[in-house]
Amino acid sequence: MKPFTRSIIDLFDGEKRYLIPLYQRQYAWNVEPQLRLLWDDIGRAYDRVITDRASLVPHFMGAMVISQMKTFGKEVQAYEVIDGQQRLTTFQLLLASLRDVAAANGSRYAAHLQRYLLNDGIMERPHIERFKVWPSRMDRRAFACVVDAKVDLDEIAQPFPGEDGNARKATLAYEWFRSQITAHVGIGDNYDEFKMEKLFEAMKDGLAVVSIELEGGDDPQTIFETLNSRGVDLTPGDLMRNFIFQRAKGLGQDAEASLAVDKLYEKHWLPLDGPLWTQGVNRGRQGAPKLDWMLTDHLSMKKADIVSKENLFDNYRRWIIERQPFASVEEELESITASAAVEHKIFQQNKADPIGKFGLFAEAFDVSTAFPLVVYLATEADVGEKLPEALAMLESFILRRDIVGLSTKSYNRLFVGTIDRLRESEGCKVEALARWLSTRPNDTDRWPNDTEFRQGWLGRDQYKNARQPRLRYIFEHLEQAKRTALSEDIEIRSALTIEHIMPQRWRENWPVPGFEHVADGELDTDQLVAEVERDGCIDKLGNLTLITQPLNSSVSNGPFATKMPQIKAFTSLALNRELNNFDRWDEECVKERGAALFEIARKLWTPPQEIGTAFPDLGRLGENGNLPREGTICRFNYGGNTYQGIVKVRKLEVDGIDGAFSSFSGASVAVTQTSRNGWNDWELQSKDGWVLADLWRSQT
Repeated sequence: MKPFTRSIIDLFDGEKRYLIPLYQRQYAWNVEPQLRLLWDDIGRAYDRVITDRASLVPHFMGAMVISQMKTFGKEVQAYEVIDGQQRLTTFQLLLASLRDVAAANGSRYAAHLQRYLLNDGIMERPHIERFKVWPSRMDRRAFACVVDAKVDLDEIAQPFPGEDGNARKATLAYEWFRSQITAHVGIGDNYDEFKMEKLFEAMKDGLAVVSIELEGGDDPQTIFETLNSRGVDLTPGDLMRNFIFQRAKGLGQDAEASLAVDKLYEKHWLPLDGPLWTQGVNRGRQGAPKLDWMLTDHLSMKKADIVSKENLFDNYRRWIIERQPFASVEEELESITASAAVEHKIFQQNKADPIGKFGLFAEAFDVSTAFPLVVYLATEADVGEKLPEALAMLESFILRRDIVGLSTKSYNRLFVGTIDRLRESEGCKVEALARWLSTRPNDTDRWPNDTEFRQGWLGRDQYKNARQPRLRYIFEHLEQAKRTALSEDIEIRSALTIEHIMPQRWRENWPVPGFEHVADGELDTDQLVAEVERDGCIDKLGNLTLITQPLNSSVSNGPFATKMPQIKAFTSLALNRELNNFDRWDEECVKERGAALFEIARKLWTPPQEIGTAFPDLGRLGENGNLPREGTICRFNYGGNTYQGIVKVRKLEVDGIDGAFSSFSGASVAVTQTSRNGWNDWELQSKDGWVLADLWRSQT
């Protein structure tokens, strides 16, 4: 590497071009703090020029790394920018604003500054090569319009969706610099040419950067990562984009190969640089742009393993280098594009689309941990028209567990592990998913049946403020089911609110009947029991409903005669019209309504399959003694070795071990020379992949 100290004017002197690769991040500097700090540096240099010119020492503005590119014939000498594109772009915007203020006031500096913004003379492609700096795709139109107001933008780049309606940061930076310069040098009769001269002199002699020029043996990718590995501004998505397109090559934008790279970028990554994917969203307590979450889900799906956002780039790079899973970068990008299309539908939450519908559910129940599995089902699994069935199954699994009160802590491991299981399975992936989820045996991963679902539905308190999105989702679907049964097709457009029928603060206006004779302060055991029972019904599902607008507190906590007519007045909702069947509201009514709602819910969110034997290809326990069907391949991982066996004539024969064994424990003892429970050691090869022997036993 060769370092040179150059002023921000020297950088652009002469016929040269700086090409910012498309894989670099967009222009990102803001007024606060970056532009303000630069302008303050210019102000200090200006003061030194005015007060003590002889002592002026260039102020160091940071470093930039460039690599000279091969050019041919009439092409203008070009450098690829490895690092420092934010500074270079900002310097050009600053010079453009200085030129335009000078031009507006008839200053001779306008023509002089033009030479630092645009190349002149003979060029291969003048409409492109005339620009000293050639930004990445997302910023080209905005930047070109600032540097040359007469430019034909369609020659520069086609607008991307939504671009013309949004001011790019390059435009905002130019406008801000222009306002600062105008305030400094004046305008019209107040314009001061001396100040313009000294301002240019301050930029020319008072500010400098170190320009590091790479030589043939230097690795641009390694240098880029070294310079930016601790930069808080580079997201995992930025680093992945750089890594992918560096490999797509060539590093310049003028070579023929680079035209193909540009096309790859425009087709696959340009949409990911748009506003949709830069929006921040939270998952749990972590926030990140949607792009980073999507790429995390994509890699989790591909690896069938948990990937953290913090280690996304390192994991991705290691996976690509070690596994080489794609034949080309184009195939790699197509895979990312496919995952992005699925998550885009998740974010859109279109009820008419099964993926969008699952997005609504996932937001309500906070289960983004399922997204890698959803992406797999919608892309690689190739389930076709069975995708809605698979997503409905997944929704039922999660919702029933929620109602029953089972933990979500192992969901990330469960769902990525399910991907691995489905990849191993033969035949229909949706049927394999049903078998897999239906046969999970533990509290961390089992699918509640109707009996357990009913107990949770009727017996557990379901209302908490944090659960309101989930309850709204449930009741909206109950409402829709009731409408379908009544052949009603009316869309409720107003926001719906969960309301208690019997209020949480019931003691004042909803006293338990039959204890009017008990004086205030007197202790009555039967009354205490009845009040405890009433407390226990308040937050049950049977006591909740939907309303189209919140009730005021006096009505919400008012007596039955006041509140019930108000709730019944929301006649657009079938859930509330059925309340006309009740002339009172007490604990029995809550149970009755809860049971009626459950009958709808158990059909909406279906139970696990009742599988006589979860693994029919392995047979039932007892059909072949304590072993699976004849010919079953078995394996046991122990001490870093894998011992493989096969079931023959009701015995397990193990490669490398003398004898044959009538039980898994007997085989384990022979392998380990210790007493062990072989059911937990051996795995069996089924059509759905490897199955723990103990799971086969428990399910058959």
